[in-house]
Formats: sequence, C-alpha cells, structure tokens
Amino acid sequence: MRTIKGPAIFLAQFIGESTPFNSLEGLAEWAAKQGYKGIQIPTNTPSIFDLQAAADSDEYCNQVRGVLDAVGVEITELSTHIQGQLLAVHPAYDELFAPFAPEAVRGDRVATQQWAAGQLKLAAQASRRLGLTAHATFSGALAWPYLYPWPQRPAGLIETAFSELGKRWRPVLDQFDEAGVDLCFELHPGEDLHDGASFERFLKEVNGHRRCNILFDPSHFVLQQLDYLAFIDKWRDRIKMFHVKDAEFRPTADQGVYGGYEGWVNRAGRFRSIGDGQVDFKAIFSKLTQYGFDGWAVLEWECCIKSPEAGAREGAGLIAGHIIDATQKSFDDFAGVQLSAQDTARILGVG
Repeated sequence: MRTIKGPAIFLAQFIGESTPFNSLEGLAEWAAKQGYKGIQIPTNTPSIFDLQAAADSDEYCNQVRGVLDAVGVEITELSTHIQGQLLAVHPAYDELFAPFAPEAVRGDRVATQQWAAGQLKLAAQASRRLGLTAHATFSGALAWPYLYPWPQRPAGLIETAFSELGKRWRPVLDQFDEAGVDLCFELHPGEDLHDGASFERFLKEVNGHRRCNILFDPSHFVLQQLDYLAFIDKWRDRIKMFHVKDAEFRPTADQGVYGGYEGWVNRAGRFRSIGDGQVDFKAIFSKLTQYGFDGWAVLEWECCIKSPEAGAREGAGLIAGHIIDATQKSFDDFAGVQLSAQDTARILGVG
C-alpha cells in the first residue's frame, strides 16, 4: 500500500483578474498559505501557464518549477478539460462551446477539432518535460444529446458515435504513451464518458489502450446515483487521478436526477464544498489506499452555497485529515513464525 499524496488543489475555479489569482506565482503562494502541497494547473489560460512554451522549452519548465519551489508547492498534473471537450462537439453545442476556442477557428468545426488535437499533443509534451505521470481531460461528446432513448435512437447511432470518438482519441493516447503519461478522463455528465458503462464502451474502441485511464470524482456519481465505492473496486487499476469534490442528492416530489431545469442551488442534486455533502470520503480514502493508489488528492471547489475562498481554506485540512499513513506491516506480524516446508507439511498432516 502507498500513502496518498496531498492535499492539492485544482486552480481552474480560482483564476481571476485580481491579485493573487491573476498569476501562477500568486496562486501558488496563496495555495501554500491555505495548506496545499500541490497544484493542478489548467492549460487554457496562457497568462497563468503557457502550454506551448512548456511543451517546447526546458528553460520555461525550470522557471515554473523555480516559482513553485520558492513557495513550497509542486505541480500534480496539468489539465486540458476545455481542449478535450473541443475535440468532439455535437453540432447542437457548436455555438455554446465556440467561446472556448481561439477566434481564428471559431465557427469552423474541423479547424476547432484540429486545434484541440494540437493542444493535447502539446499537453503530452509539456507533461513529459515537467516529469508528470498523469494528465486530466474531458472526452467531449457526440452522443450526449441522445442520452435518453426517446424518440427511439436509430440502430447504430451510439456505436457510430463511440467509433468516431475512439478514432479521434487514439492518436492522442499514442502521443501520451510516447510521453510516458497516463491520460485520465474525468467521467462527467455532459461528456460521452460519464460513467463506468460509457468508459468501458470507449475503452473497447481504443483497444484497451494502457494510457486510457480515469480521473475519479465521486461528486458526479452522487448526482447520477451511482455506487462510487463499488466503482473503485471495479476500476481501481484504471484510476490514476482523484478529485476531492462533494455533492448531495435530495430528491423531492418535483425533481430528481434531471433537476427540472432548475439552477444549481435549487436542484435535487448539487455540488457542495468538501464536508458539506453526502460523499463518504473516509471510505473512499480507505479503498484507494487499500488498492495502492499513489496519486494526489486534489480539491476541486464547486459549491452553489459556500464561497471558493472558504471552500479552499477548509478543504486543505479536511483532505489532510482523510489521508491515511499506509501501513507497511501487518498488525499480527509480532505473532509470526518462520517454518520450513517440512514443518508446514507436518502441521497439516500431509508430510
């Protein structure tokens, strides 16, 4: 068994225009003051982290390390959630996702897809230069509008969507393999990979690629009413990243999983700051430690009630309190005896 690393924090929800949230140095220093040892860095904000420079230059990577070393934090992983999303966008969402792409490719589906693929290649190279072993992303979605089978889905529609999804991701997975980095899909509603069944379908399309792995976030399983502890049992060998995010699901007479089009604060299922929801983190940390997970426990703040600053401030201590110092020996070692094969056979009466 191994001791989970942490606490760490995903910076995406904290980047802003004011100090200290408008620079990597400021964010890193702020995170360290909250008690975090690691930061997970999104790569879609060049003013915070220049993905192209990190992919091309050891000098830039060394500068980044120097900034972080000075305040006592390290990079846990990089993230391309936005770029991964843009690798596969259903036409129904073209306009909604357009602002996430550079102006030069907006409105051009093929150009946007090519840009996203290029970004993912840069992310693999940057991760290698930084000595990272895992990377976070979204799968994108071609089949999501057809999630509920009404009207009846045409035969082959889902199969075709996943075949195309696999075709787009296989070269990316190979690039990450060359870099020695696991590509971890956050299983998330809105993505074609949103639960175990959809991940398994995708895994078949990429021939069980060894770099096709999972970012485990139990909050999304609460909102879907999935068994997140049994998920760890089944998929433990593919879980390479962990987001510590809480959620609650309180169905009413008027709404359940689908939420009735309500805003976040009024939904039956909603994200909460760690400790304020229903996720059994004690059981999760126990299972991940039992199975030898050696990655980081990374706080992702998304709460419809509590402020991000308060969530981050409380989260570091809560994560630290859940991390288990993994034992390297058995509790009954003191009673152990060494026997020869002959003695063992005699005890069993088979000698």
